[in-house]
Formats: sequence, C-alpha cells, structure tokens
Amino acid sequence: MARRSISRIISALAEDDPGRVVAVTGDQRLTAAALDTESNRYARLLLDHGVHRDDLVTVSLPNGLGMLVACAAIWKAGATPQPVSRGLTPVERADVVATARPALVIGFEADAVPSLPGPGPDGACPAAAAAPTGRLPDTWARSWKAPTSSGSTGRPKVVLATAPALLDPERPVAPFLPLRATQLVSGPLTHSATFTYAFRGLLTGHTLVLLDRFDERVALAAIERHGVTWALLVPTMLHRLLRLPAGERAPDRLRTLETVLHLGSPCAPALKRAVLDWLGPERVVEVYAGSESNGLTMIRGDEWLARPGSVGRPVGGTQVRVLREDGTDAAPGETGQVWLRRGAEPAYAYLGASSLRRSDGWDTLGDLGHLDADGWLWLTDRADDVIVRGGEKVYPVEVERVLEEHPAVRGALAFGVPDDELGQHVEAVADVAGAAVSGEELRRFAAARLDAARRPVRVRVTHEPVRDDAGKARRSAARG
Repeated sequence: MARRSISRIISALAEDDPGRVVAVTGDQRLTAAALDTESNRYARLLLDHGVHRDDLVTVSLPNGLGMLVACAAIWKAGATPQPVSRGLTPVERADVVATARPALVIGFEADAVPSLPGPGPDGACPAAAAAPTGRLPDTWARSWKAPTSSGSTGRPKVVLATAPALLDPERPVAPFLPLRATQLVSGPLTHSATFTYAFRGLLTGHTLVLLDRFDERVALAAIERHGVTWALLVPTMLHRLLRLPAGERAPDRLRTLETVLHLGSPCAPALKRAVLDWLGPERVVEVYAGSESNGLTMIRGDEWLARPGSVGRPVGGTQVRVLREDGTDAAPGETGQVWLRRGAEPAYAYLGASSLRRSDGWDTLGDLGHLDADGWLWLTDRADDVIVRGGEKVYPVEVERVLEEHPAVRGALAFGVPDDELGQHVEAVADVAGAAVSGEELRRFAAARLDAARRPVRVRVTHEPVRDDAGKARRSAARG
C-alpha cells in the first residue's frame, strides 16, 4: 500500500471497524470511531484558533485518551505535534516555547501564544462539542513530529523530523516489531521514543494500553488483564520490575507477552541477564537510537548472551564508527565517540541548537563506546557526563550500576562535583523508595566494590525516582 496521510489513516481505521477499541486506560475505552470523530471536532477548534499547515502545536498532556485525540487532531489540521514533558520547569518550558514558536499550546498557558485545554479523559473536549464531526480536507505537515529532547545533558531542544506526516499503515514500525499488537504504553507520551512507537503502532492497528505513569505492579496487572503482546520498557522500569517478589512476577502472568523492546539508556549486564532469565532471550530486543532518528543498532536476547553488554550492530541502513578525539578511527575495543550515518539526507533539524552532523552525513549523539572486530557496538556513557577526577575519567554509569545492586536502591544517579584539589569528585543520589537505609551505608557499599577514583565521596538518599518514566535523568538538577 502506498503512503497515506495520518489523517486518512485514522479515518480508515474508523471506516474499517468503527467499534474496535484502539486505546484503553483504566476503565476508559476509545474506539476507532470515537478517535476519528473527536479528533475531527478538535481539529476544527485548532483551525478556528489560527492553526495552519506546517505550524507547530506544542502539547503537554498526561498519558490518556485526550493526548491521543489532541495529536490526531493536530495532524488532521495539517500541523505538527510538538510534545513537551510535563516534568520541565516553567523556565525550561518557556525556553522550548520560545524556540519552537508554536501557533498554539495545549495543556498549559504560555506568554504571547494562544492556548487551549486538551481533550478530557474520555477523549472529548467540551469546547469542541458543537464542532462538526465530518471529514476534513486531506492535508499533511511536512514534518510529522517535533519532540523535545530530554535535556539530560543540557537545555532541552526541539528535534524537528524531516519526514512528512505520510505513512504506509501496512508496514510495521520497524522490522523487529509486530505489525499488529496490543501495546503497553507505560512511558510518557511526551517523550520521543514512547510517542513514536505508540502513535506509529496505533496507525498500523495496535491497541494501546495506556498507563498514566509507570508502576511495576500496575504494569504487570495491565499486561495480564489486557493480554498485552508488546511493550516498550527502559532499564529503570526493568530494574523496578525485577525488584518485585518472584511470586508477583510469575512467568504465567506474562504468557501473552511476545516482545519487549528496551532502550533509553545502557542496561547493566547483571540486570540484562536477569531480564533474559525472567522473560527468555527470544522475547527481548534492545535498540540504541536517539530522538534524531539518525541511526540505530539492534540486538536480540540470544545475540546478547554471546556478547554481554553490547547494544548490537547497525540496522535499517545505518553505519557506525567510533572516533578518537583527533578524528581518527578507534581500534577495536578502544573507547571513543560513537558516530552514526543513515541515508544521504538528515532525518531531523534542530530548532534553537546546532547539529553536529557533518556534510558527509556522519552524526553523533554524544555517546562514548567501542566496536569489536565484528562490528558490534558497546556503549560506555555520554561524553558530557564523564567525570574527570585527578586526570582520570570516571563514567557515572559504573557508579550507578554498583549502587543499584543494593537491594534497597530503586535507582541511582552519579555526577561530578567541583573539587579544588582533584578537579572533580564523585557524588551520587539514590532512590530507596521508603527503605530505612542511610546515604553513608550506601557510600560504604559502593566503596567496597569500586576503586578509589570511582568511589562516591557522598551519597544522598531520596525517596523519589531519580529518572523519569522515560528513563531520563537531569544530572544538573541532581547536583543541587
């Protein structure tokens, strides 16, 4: 089938099977017909408020049916959804709006930009109740999405996709993912990966099971109740699932689950092995990619067991290089900066920031890693996060993985703090989720397992997650 506009794909879902449930959250259900009808109404409201083709519309709504209807309406108006995390500070959100210069914002108010409330929990919007429900003219934006980067290494930026809002609904999202599925959506729909896989899945016929936020027990119950067949998870979620008592995560509860895709950050080898033991390697796929869609690598569970720690080999026309600081190719096993190339034309454009993409198509996300002699990639950490202590490089992920081995730690975040003598020293914050454990106890736990350069000088305890539901962390905020 040839590519069609997202608008027409949504309408076709309603025409083919109007009563099919396309999304569920809690006790709310959204049928294909309701998605089409309510998005037609809301699209007309957008048009009445001055939205034109190729405009950006900034949207910041919680996971729910309202977010699905709002984005469908934006596409039907010929505009581009620009999702923004609800976890940004007011200053950061204002910076994103100033950079994106949207025609409208949904879900919050911004200076000098019109705003609208989003559709409600059932997908309906009272303000659009009187709007006609008939089909709108077929149109599509030249960019199908403009997500905001996580800001984990600095100020959040807008990543404008160069692909138009045209898709072939008979092609799966990726070769390693199913065309039809019941998909668990447990990360925030305002995050690039969750947004992409959820909406692309919806358009190929997935039924979405939406969680308002990730909770390990709620996620297991949703998988069991709705017969989930496919789930996107991040290492933080996997870690929390495996902390549950074995009886609560009995394999029988996951019998319908065919595939788990995990991405978002490097997965600790001990955690990955435990996940493979729990789910079986045949059900686990790992992908390394970014919001920029400038390349990706993939590894199956059985391949990982033969190469523990690898994030795979390039797929989808991607090429990978690892370069030294002088720009020469690193030797197999030598750590350097990871560069990707995928196609002759860029898949994205930054708004308000400069890309590192070179004229020959090679691009980097700023990650460090190495290749082996057979072209398999291993990641170390982000270059911007590396701590230099007394001239020695310390990778925060090494400290975090050790702290997360403690049974009381739900998640950890390590970072560098200025030091007059050493340049920097290592500190960390650990989420213990209500456990009665002190930061000093965790510091001693880590010190017994790390060499002198990597031992945190201080560990601060918190009872709140240190990473969001997309697995992303704000190290600058953690430093305080």
